[in-house]
Amino acid sequence: MKNIKKSAFALAGALALTLTACSSNGASTGASSSAAEGAASGSAASSLSGTLNGAGASTQQNAQQAWRDGFTATNSGVQVNYDPTGSGTGREKFLGGSVQYAGSDDPLKDDELAKVSNACATDKIVELPVYISPIAVAYNLPGVDDLNLDADTIAKIFSGKITKWNDPAIAATNKGVDLPDTDIIPVNRADKSGTTGNFTGYLSEAAPDAWSYGSVEVWPESGTQSAEGTSGVVNLAAGTEGAITYADYSQIGDLKAAKVKAGDEFLAPTADAAAKIVDSSDDAAGASDTILTKDLKRDGSIAGAYPVVLVSYEIGCQQYKNASDGELVKSYFTYVVSQEGQKAATDAGAGNAPISDALREKAMAAINTIK
Repeated sequence: MKNIKKSAFALAGALALTLTACSSNGASTGASSSAAEGAASGSAASSLSGTLNGAGASTQQNAQQAWRDGFTATNSGVQVNYDPTGSGTGREKFLGGSVQYAGSDDPLKDDELAKVSNACATDKIVELPVYISPIAVAYNLPGVDDLNLDADTIAKIFSGKITKWNDPAIAATNKGVDLPDTDIIPVNRADKSGTTGNFTGYLSEAAPDAWSYGSVEVWPESGTQSAEGTSGVVNLAAGTEGAITYADYSQIGDLKAAKVKAGDEFLAPTADAAAKIVDSSDDAAGASDTILTKDLKRDGSIAGAYPVVLVSYEIGCQQYKNASDGELVKSYFTYVVSQEGQKAATDAGAGNAPISDALREKAMAAINTIK
């Protein structure tokens, strides 16, 4: 099936957030450390100044705009830019030194961690879970407003084993629903994507017998249609009757979201149900005091927890080559993880579940090491 490429993000988002300059070497600041901390808390106008550039996960686009607006309200001397190019590209830009921080729906891999010293003064990073959100299994099927899907069925749909909307496997979990004899058109991300990594991670864990591709950030060849960025897949699915895709729930627009099986029930993708996964999951291998990564438990075994979930991270240096960059990142990250910052994203409709107080305490301890 021919791949269809669309814009990675909507024009309005691009105008608001896309970087106009990617060099972190041009950043400057004239504020003291105490002034920066006060600025991040939003307690008073600050003397912090400079340009802060980030890039990465398109899932964070709405949250990043809310964080930028809240942060710059009391830090008018700082310009914050965020380019929602996708998690993989964001990590590449950070490791290449062209942005001061990355947003990513997947943590840095071992081979990427080996490159940290190319961008940072040391080989140490901070990696903070700042955005918790459900991934919607979103569909375009006129006349079908409610749809229940289990992991095995979702895996078979996206691997091309189930091709009709009235397939017996779909009908079995949707008693009384008039399912049409319409072709199913799966739509996946064309770019390297943390959302894809989290979605395929769910399929791999919850439906290992039906999904043989493993957890991957680059979609495997399976005969689907594709588009770049979150808005790309949403726009393609919205314009294609019979389409189904996966995307951050807050950004699916007019598409419907299926309820996904968890335990003995089918759950809608809500922020609170997604947050239960994080609170019940162990730290990932390689986690530390500054690397707060999680090994998400997405097999559907946690009662009341929506299993198709992503945790998006903010990634920065623990020590920057340019101390002014460190001061900007430290202040911005402080605002992002604060109660005020998390609430700002939620109030702006970013779809995130605020991080817990316990996680905030650990994140602040990590942020305080940035210099």
